[in-house]
Amino acid sequence: MADGRKVKVHPVVLFSIIDSYERRKEDAKRVIGSLLGTVDANSVTITNSFCVPHTESEDEVAFDMEFARNMFDLHRRVNPREVIVGWYATGQDITEHSVLIHEYYSRESKSPVHLVVDTDLKDTEIGFKGFLSATVGVPGKTQGMMFTPVPVVVDYYNAERVGIDRIRNRTQSRGNLISLPTEFENVLDMTKTLQTMLEGVSDHVNNVLAGSAPIDQKIGRYLMDLVCTVPHMEEDEFDDMLNSNINDLLMMRYLGNVVKSQVALNEKLINTSTIQTT
Repeated sequence: MADGRKVKVHPVVLFSIIDSYERRKEDAKRVIGSLLGTVDANSVTITNSFCVPHTESEDEVAFDMEFARNMFDLHRRVNPREVIVGWYATGQDITEHSVLIHEYYSRESKSPVHLVVDTDLKDTEIGFKGFLSATVGVPGKTQGMMFTPVPVVVDYYNAERVGIDRIRNRTQSRGNLISLPTEFENVLDMTKTLQTMLEGVSDHVNNVLAGSAPIDQKIGRYLMDLVCTVPHMEEDEFDDMLNSNINDLLMMRYLGNVVKSQVALNEKLINTSTIQTT
């Protein structure tokens, strides 16, 4: 960006745009909408969006500004921190009507971001590009607007990353339902990931010792910090601690299942007594 700030977009925004495109009118070639988020000295973070009705032809475009203002007021009641940071449009590039729409958002935001989202989903990936506007022309004369590209990166909350990873693992199995993993599956997946990372670190250290890989002092300091953070514990002590934690976890799950069974049984008894009284 011209001021050095980065543009970050959350996955829920991209999914919302794709959903709006899939629900569009039959005669609509694209959809547009507002982008909401936060702005600080270092970055512009896009965390929410909503679609705005519009009609478009080769000669003109009509944009429902009243709807956009009302929707923003409703969103602001839910999350007062979010402000208008730009607007989006589906397609592959900027059109001649984009200048007119961008002028409206320039009144709502100091430096609005224009996000173009490619809905073709090539290679099962969502393509998107970001643009900022700059005024061009001779001062005092008729001036125009030029869109300049700006890098946009995808940013995740921890909860979003869990969902994205789950969806990415099921992209090849179309038509199947995606269910969230259980606690045991999460532990198993994390254990496998940790084992893979440890194997990679071990291979690198062995290659350095064998002379087949260059010595990197920065990596060595990272590994030393990692080793120092691990508490010194004998194997028997570690086994006792692990078994104790597993037993506590199993006990909590058992008590949780007992409580659920008691609640379900109580509801059935209440319903049965109500029917008999009636």
